[in-house]
Amino acid sequence: MLLRNVRYAGATVDIRMENGHISAVGSLPGDGIDGGGRWVIPGLWDSHVHFNQWTLSTRRLDVAASESAQEAAAMIAAAVAAEPEATTPFIAVGFRDGLWPDVPTIADLDRASDSRPIVAVSADLHAVWLNTPALALYGHAGDTTGVFREDPAFEITRRIDEVDDSILDGWARSAAKAAASRGVVGIIDYEMDWNLTRWQRRIDAGATELRVEFGIYTEHLDRAIAEGLRTGDRIGDLLSVGGYKVLTDGSLNTRTAFCFDEYPDRDGHSHPHGMLTVPPEELLPHLRRAVAAGLAPCVHAIGDHANTLALDAFEQLGVGGRIEHAQLLAAADLPRFARLGVIASVQPEHAMDDRDVADHYWRGRTNRSFPLRSLLDSGATLAFGSDAPVAPLDPWVTMAAAIGRARDGREPWHPEQAVTFAEALAASSRTTVEVGQPADLVLVERDPATASVEELRSMVVAATLLGGRFTHTTL
Repeated sequence: MLLRNVRYAGATVDIRMENGHISAVGSLPGDGIDGGGRWVIPGLWDSHVHFNQWTLSTRRLDVAASESAQEAAAMIAAAVAAEPEATTPFIAVGFRDGLWPDVPTIADLDRASDSRPIVAVSADLHAVWLNTPALALYGHAGDTTGVFREDPAFEITRRIDEVDDSILDGWARSAAKAAASRGVVGIIDYEMDWNLTRWQRRIDAGATELRVEFGIYTEHLDRAIAEGLRTGDRIGDLLSVGGYKVLTDGSLNTRTAFCFDEYPDRDGHSHPHGMLTVPPEELLPHLRRAVAAGLAPCVHAIGDHANTLALDAFEQLGVGGRIEHAQLLAAADLPRFARLGVIASVQPEHAMDDRDVADHYWRGRTNRSFPLRSLLDSGATLAFGSDAPVAPLDPWVTMAAAIGRARDGREPWHPEQAVTFAEALAASSRTTVEVGQPADLVLVERDPATASVEELRSMVVAATLLGGRFTHTTL
């Protein structure tokens, strides 16, 4: 393929692609597809998604706009009433109760329905809220709160996400096409599942819009080792083995991120510093076993104490890896990322979602919350993602948040932690527009390097190419 008349690095060029790679860039002879003077950038990656949950969330009631438990329950009640004959569990997503004036209760959801099971999943995926029929259905009859956090919440989420493969795969294909329409060529899928089989099946059935790296969790570690899977192994052209992921703490909105300081206003939470779900004495043996088998370690850590402990583990291991989220960091830990070769896999849009709850629960410490500039200046490597469905699977939204540190007309939040467009693009891509590189390219309607933050969020993608073939085009 020859792509003609596109703008790159201040010049108008043609790009020739052969065998999935860029073979020439410049003023080239021959007929080709006219890019119409559009700007070209490398294909975009989302380095942290939960793809099944993202797929399902787009088909569930979103209660993110609710500002209280009462308001969320009323939204759910209206949706349930609109389906009077339905008997399957009703699922809502997106609640953020960190700053709600009231506490979610069983009674709130029982008023929405005392016969149909209702489950609401928090925006951060670390908590679920159930009514009485749902408590009975999922084996928690007699519970007095209706709210579950961390591992019990994950188990319920796994159960509500059990959708017939033939249906879910079709929905996932639509979600992949939507991602391609935003310039996405690849994802790292951290779904809590045996992702190898699922993605092999999807790709074999024609879902070829994305490159996929899949994560492996502790419950599947034995199987991965037995099958000889190693990080970086390619399973076909589009699928490859990712890292071994361990969650060591919770999240900010659920007030379970593990911190040195206590949380104020805990609303009866029994963990004043958050929850350390996998302590070092359990973490290190798991990581050593995975590393010995060739699986790169990826550690979920959000609170500053959890991040310190994760970096301590990497130091003892003597290998690099990734910390997923790294939302609150001790100042002394910033240079350790570069020194230890640990990538900071971060989700900038979370800062926009969480700025108010962070100002409340991490009061006086938010100068080291989502510290993108500080990490870069310390020499760390950043990898941007969304944690979809926590934030949209849209790298333009991600990059805009990192560059502007603002949304919805508000003043920038800790603008000293902003990054440049070039830095955001580097954290959102894996290739360059150069000879020999994979022909993963995106054509956009305006120069992203000079676009405003709001223009970045709504950037019009004219075409996406993966390995030199279109996965999305309006040309």
